[in-house]
This record gives sequence, C-alpha cells and structure tokens, in this order.
Amino acid sequence: MSDLDIGDGTLRATVPGRETYHVELVITRQAGLTGACDCPYGAGGHFCKHCVAVGLAALRQTAPAAPEPSADAIPAPPPGAVRPADQDWITPWLQSLDRDALFALLDEEVAADPHLRDRLLLRAEVARADRTQVRDRVKGLLDPGALARGGYADPDEVDAYARQVTQAVSVLRTLMAAGRTAEAVDGARWALWRMGEVYELADEAEELLELDSPVHDLAAVHLRACRAACPDPEPTARWLVGHLLGPLGEVTPADPVDYRDVLGPAGLARALDLAAEAWRSEPTDKAVRLRERLLKARGDVDALIAAYAADLAPDGSTHLRIARELDEAGRADDALEWAERGLQAAGKRRDMDYQLVEWVCARYGQTGRLDDALTVRRGRFRSHASLASYRSLRSAARACGRWEDERAAALELLRASGSRGGFVPGLGHPARILVDVLLDEGEVDAAWEAAAGHADDRQLLSLADRMRDHRPADALGVYLRLLGPLKQSTGDQAYHEVARLLRSIRECHERLGNPEQFSRHLAALRTELKRRPKLMKILDKNGL
Repeated sequence: MSDLDIGDGTLRATVPGRETYHVELVITRQAGLTGACDCPYGAGGHFCKHCVAVGLAALRQTAPAAPEPSADAIPAPPPGAVRPADQDWITPWLQSLDRDALFALLDEEVAADPHLRDRLLLRAEVARADRTQVRDRVKGLLDPGALARGGYADPDEVDAYARQVTQAVSVLRTLMAAGRTAEAVDGARWALWRMGEVYELADEAEELLELDSPVHDLAAVHLRACRAACPDPEPTARWLVGHLLGPLGEVTPADPVDYRDVLGPAGLARALDLAAEAWRSEPTDKAVRLRERLLKARGDVDALIAAYAADLAPDGSTHLRIARELDEAGRADDALEWAERGLQAAGKRRDMDYQLVEWVCARYGQTGRLDDALTVRRGRFRSHASLASYRSLRSAARACGRWEDERAAALELLRASGSRGGFVPGLGHPARILVDVLLDEGEVDAAWEAAAGHADDRQLLSLADRMRDHRPADALGVYLRLLGPLKQSTGDQAYHEVARLLRSIRECHERLGNPEQFSRHLAALRTELKRRPKLMKILDKNGL
C-alpha cells in the first residue's frame, strides 16, 4: 500500500495488486464506514479486500499513543529504580569508583540480569576473536538449515531462524562497538547476500515475514558501518546496485539517497552506470526505480524528471511525482505546470490519482485561485462521484460563495444517472451515492425516498436509525427485514446485532403504541432460537 492520505472523514490510498487500485473510504456519523474501490469487485458496489486493507492501515497509523500520566498519577519508583532526573549524575558517580568497585558492581548486575550477561559475553567473545572466527560465527548463525530445502517454510523454523539472524546482527553491532567497522561492513554484506538466498528459496515471500525485521536491522548495520568505515566507493556501488536488484531489494530499506555521502560523486556515477547496464540487460521496473533513486541521490533534478517523463502513467501519478520533485527543488511554477498537465492527461479517467487532484487544489488555494480549484473539484465529482468528492466539491464551492448552484447541479446529476439504475461507468452507483449525500446533508426524508429500490443494507439501517423517531413504521419495516436473514447467522457479532435490532424494533412498537405486539414477536423469536444459549444470554443482558 502506498500514499495513504487521511483527511477529515476521508481515507484514500493506492493499493497494489495484480493491478494498482485506488481506494476511498468515507466515515460519517450516520452511515459509519463506506468504501469505494475501482477493482472489479469494488466496482460492483462491494466493500472489497482493498477497502479492508486501507482501513486496517489507517487504524495502525492513527492508533493513539498512551496518554501521559499526570505528575500526581506517577507512582513513586521502587527502591533502586533509576529516575530520568538521576541520569545526569550516574556517569560522574561511576567515574568516581575505583577499578575494584566497578568490577564488583558489574558482577552484581550480571548476576541479576541474564540479558546483560549474554550481551557482555558476546562482546567478550567477539573482542578476542579474529576476523576468521567472527566470520565463522556469523556464517553459523545464518546457516538456513531446514529452510534451505526450499518449498513451504514452516512458521516455527522461520521464527527460530529469525532469532539466529538477530544474534548475527548483535555480533555485527559488537564489531562496530569495538571499532572494527570495516569487518562489520564485510560481515553485513555477506549476511545480506545469505538472506537473499533464503528469500529466493521460499515459495512465497509472505512465508518469511518474520525475517523482515532482522533483515532491516542488517541493512541498518551495514549503512552505519559504511558511514564509519568509509569503504572504497567502487565496490560499495557495485554491492548496492546488486543488492537492490536482487531478491532483498524490495525487502530492505536500503536507499541510494542514504548512501550519498558513502558513495560520493565517483561512487554515484559508477552506480548509475551499473544500473543502466542492468536495465539494458533486463529492463525491469526494479532497474528503472533504482536509476531514479540514484539520480535523486546525485541531486540531478532535470535528469530525474526526464527519467520520470519517459514513462508517464495515464492516471497522472507520474506527473504528481514530477511536481513534487520540482517543488522540493524550489521550482514551484514548473511543479504546478506538470501537475496541471497530469490533470489534462488523465482527463475523466475514473482511476485518476486522487492525490494529484488534492495537490493541485491545495496549490490553487494557496495562491488564491479558488475558481480554478472549484473547476477541478467539479470535474472530479462528475467523473468519479462519491460522498468524498461531493464533500470536496462543497468545500470548494463554499469558498467561492457558489454552493447553492453547485449543489443543485450535483444532485441533479446523481438523480438523472441513478434513474438508469445499477452501475454507471465513471459514477459507480449514483442512486446509492445520492442516499449517502442526502444523509450527509441531513435530509433524511429525501434520502428515504431516494433509497427505494437502490439502497443497500448499510444505508437502510442508517436511515432507519435516523427516522425512527418521526417515521417509526418505515423504520420498523427496515429492522424486521434486516432481522430475518440475521437469525440464520451464529457467533457473538451476529448475536449482538440481533439484540441491537430487537431494541430498535421495541422502540418502534412503543412509538406506534403497540408494545404488546413486540412482546409476542420477541417470545416467538426466543422460542425459535432457544437452542442458542449464548444468544439467549445476550438477549437477557439487553433486557429482551
């Protein structure tokens, strides 16, 4: 997944699969979470796996950090615990101890902390080991053993091997701590080469996900060691190009930009030559991306733009990359020109890169071109109607003081397109979008009228909840319809939803003045489903 954009009630992202799909999630208080994706399944109005992936990624990214406790809520540290304020005088205190006292203190701490003992033991072993012994130690740890057989990788074997790789990382870090940075460079390169072999043996890279973290650590150790050891740029360039074009190229975070100072001008030039040779030999996307990153590392903006421009994506995403590079280089006018060219090139494509639209409109807003921003938003809504694009249109039109006219035109477009029924290319399901839009505008009765024959279950439930007070009979019909198939489902989630619907049904009957009818309905349902004790318990807890 890339380009996750979290806005006000809207999530957008690009999800790679067999093809690249654009996902848009919208969160509203009335309808909850809705999603749109231009994959074949999503184009049918379904909440596809790409929508799920974007939602999970957003949850991970926005998970709130634990709140900082107040000073009064912080318990007193236990005896012997180190408080942050104490750190300032620990070092002077240690320096004041004589040799025997330090040894005694260290012995005491080692006896109390097995992990400290293991770390010190490893440092001691590496400190007195020669180059050959250290190399053999790393080789032994990285012997893939059962994984070398290829085929399916057993999770337990992968987990055990990941621990071995982590130990190898510790060995290399210990070498660096001892000042043996050149050895750490060679050891990290050999280790990454070995890991590449392991990844090549696996049937599926997903089987080796447990290895990703220690492999990232290996790459980080290599970079740190290179910065400390200043190795010869030519072999470093050769190694970097081979590594990034190899099986670990998309697993490790190695980036030529990070190696800029290590390679220097000569090394970067050599790396570019090698990348060009690799592309001529086998013109893969990986080789193209490597050349682009090397050009960025060298700071050659015009050459980088030319490389991007040689293969412009029809959805405008490449134009946006160019615009961002130019903007970063301080060439704002050129950046906007490229972005506008991207809008023109993408035209009315449904898969136009939404971030291109956002970038251009943000730039128009910064420069006072509000009418131009509205024009872009209008075009986007007409080619890719959704609740999110409607909201964006509304914001742009209000900024220009022209919302009433734009609103009327937008609703008319949805009504006219929705009258044809079903899926409309470029507009998705306009009748369903109209329901979401009217709910977002607070026009519940109009949304109910538009929903007839078009709304999905999610929308119907949202409508019923919002009109339960003033249209209880209509809401009751929705709840009863949704309860029918749900009775056939099992599991906690289904049972809690049954209870939720029953509570709503009870409220509707009360508003209609016939609570006894609900009592009969509930008794019949409990009799029908009495063999589900967990459901019965949940109903009891809900007073049903």
